[in-house]
This record gives sequence, structure tokens and C-alpha cells, in this order.
Amino acid sequence: MLFIGPEAEKHFGRRHFMELTASFTAPPEFTVLAGRTEIGTTDPTVLTEERPGPRRLLLAGRSWQVTFIDWARRRAFVEPVEDGGVAKWQGGEPRGLSFTLTRAMRDVLLGTDPDVRLTRRATAALAELRTDRAPHEVHPAGTLVVREADATRWWTWAGYRANATLAASLGNLADPVQRPTDTHLRLRQDLSPADWKSARAELGDALTLPTVDPRAVRGLKFSAALPPRVATATLAERLADFDGALTAAREPVRLEWGM
Repeated sequence: MLFIGPEAEKHFGRRHFMELTASFTAPPEFTVLAGRTEIGTTDPTVLTEERPGPRRLLLAGRSWQVTFIDWARRRAFVEPVEDGGVAKWQGGEPRGLSFTLTRAMRDVLLGTDPDVRLTRRATAALAELRTDRAPHEVHPAGTLVVREADATRWWTWAGYRANATLAASLGNLADPVQRPTDTHLRLRQDLSPADWKSARAELGDALTLPTVDPRAVRGLKFSAALPPRVATATLAERLADFDGALTAAREPVRLEWGM
């Protein structure tokens, strides 16, 4: 049996243990403040994803550099900068699109018409996407790695969580300065075809949990009652999709090694 002791009473007892009994169905947002002025709100993933250099946001039409994050009160304090801000909103799905939905989008690009009535405008837009975009982003037999002048992208169409899992599992072969998307992740630009084939062959046996910013653990519900290792693993497991990542890792890959 578990009981509330003095330390738990001290930490959670305010407002009749509201932190223990309240639950929310919507993903939390952080209030962004410049001094005492409220700039707006931002998705928490912008604040928790690992990236080198200063953390910058794009909000209210300009860039802001984060100077301090109050995880407990969900506030981010910023100061204005010239550029480099990042904007990201997850919408109704708190961790990006699922594997199933992203694969359905891929099927449409490959020629499957949605089971809905399409307007002439929608039909024309789909035809344009299939002609201009599909040849460079989808491969009917599996996934596609495209190396261009600006980046090397692995078009997995596996969903955000699976791509985050793959990026973490590839280690230094993935571009460290990136945010995995629903459709693709970036690989290191100097990656050779031989290195890529060797790394991909090991993926099925070496999938790892996505990296979590340790500071985000402070905002996890009940984090005070968990050892840091367990709290960090909890967040990482929520972000991971091993099934989707494994499916993408085992599919045939076509390499288009351009510039």
C-alpha cells in the first residue's frame, strides 16, 4: 500500500493535490514572455528538441532567443534577435503524424485516389504533386535516399515518431542539426553510399530511443516522484515508434546520389 508522506504532502499538497488529480487532453503550450510582455504561446517541442547553439523561436513575426525556461510554470523568457527563429506546431497530434497517416499520404502521391469526392481544383493539385514532387520523394518499392547540394534526405514516409527513432538510432550518421519530419530525416552530407548501406544493415538490431532534453523532464507530470532516469525514459518512450521505424529500416532503399 502507498501513503502520502511528509515530502509528498509538501510538494503536492497545495490546492488539494490538484497536480495529482487534474488531467488534460490538449497538449500543453508554453507562454513566451519578453520581460513582462507576453509575446504569445509556443509548442513545447520547440523547447525540448536537442539542437546545437542558442535556442531561438519564431513568434509574432520575428525571431527571439530563449534566455530562460520555467518548466514548472510553462513559461519561456526571450529577447529579440535578428534571425534564426524556429516555428513549429503539432496540431491535434502532439507528436506529429502517425506512421499510418503518413503512409496514406505516400499512397496518394504514388497514385491512389482518396476515397472522397474531389473537386477539379483538388484533382489538378494532386496531378501536379504527383508529377513534380513524387519522383523526388517517394519510391513505390520502399524508401528513397536523395542527396542534393543542400542536404541528403531519407524519405521514409514513416511518421514523426518513427523518424525521430531512426535519427537517434543512426547516431552521428544523421544530421545533428535537424528536426525529423513526418516524411523524412536528414543524413550527414558527407555520408558515402558504403557507410549508408553498412549503417542501414545494422538498424534493425540497434534501434534506440529518441534523445530527450533533460530539462523537459522537469515539466513531466509526477517527475518529482520518479528517478531522473525513469522520467527521461518515460518521455523518450512516448516519442518513439519502434514498429514504424523497423518497418522503414527493413524496406528496400533506392539511392539517388547526386551532387
